[in-house]
Amino acid sequence: MIKKWYFYASLVVIITFLSLGFKPFNRETKPWFITEKTDGSEYIFPSQEEDDYPVLHKLNVPFTGKRLIGFKEAVGFKESQGKYRKVNSIGYMGKYQFGSKTLRAVGVHNEKTFLKNPALQEKAFIALLSKNKWILRREIKKYEGKIINGVEITESGILAAAHLGGAGSVKNFFRNKGNKRFRDAYGTSLRSYMKAFGGYDLSYIEADSHATIND
Repeated sequence: MIKKWYFYASLVVIITFLSLGFKPFNRETKPWFITEKTDGSEYIFPSQEEDDYPVLHKLNVPFTGKRLIGFKEAVGFKESQGKYRKVNSIGYMGKYQFGSKTLRAVGVHNEKTFLKNPALQEKAFIALLSKNKWILRREIKKYEGKIINGVEITESGILAAAHLGGAGSVKNFFRNKGNKRFRDAYGTSLRSYMKAFGGYDLSYIEADSHATIND
């Protein structure tokens, strides 16, 4: 009986030792990629290191991937450092710094509610992208991939520039072959937005002339 007890006790000790021996040890690792789902599509972030992307580094914009979510976060950070309740000195509001006229164009009529509602701000930004993609569809088709005034033209660069200065200013930029320099009230140029926010995949955005927050 005692021998059997010793046998089973020894067996438990051996199994415990082997289990601990094969337990993975902790070590510091860096993920190869991060995936996230936010608005109906999956995004892959190939790098979290801002220094890997020198253009964005110079503009103090963090890199979060070349998909829609990366574009949104980069533009939002540049506009307001991602602050949903920010109102600038000339009245532009929220994370993406919307003006009153643009808000009404995408179906937002209560500015106080808009400032307090991050989800509403995200919907408004998507609606504006859809609307501008429709307005500028010919320019996107005609100029994407070309070099104008030292900038490689991409769909995302065009839409970022439209967010800064309006679709009409972007049309004027192309009509004047990039020689007409638009700058906003703080001196930021269309050209700088086309360059900084170029190369994002915005295929998830559908061109829609009637896009609103209710879509």
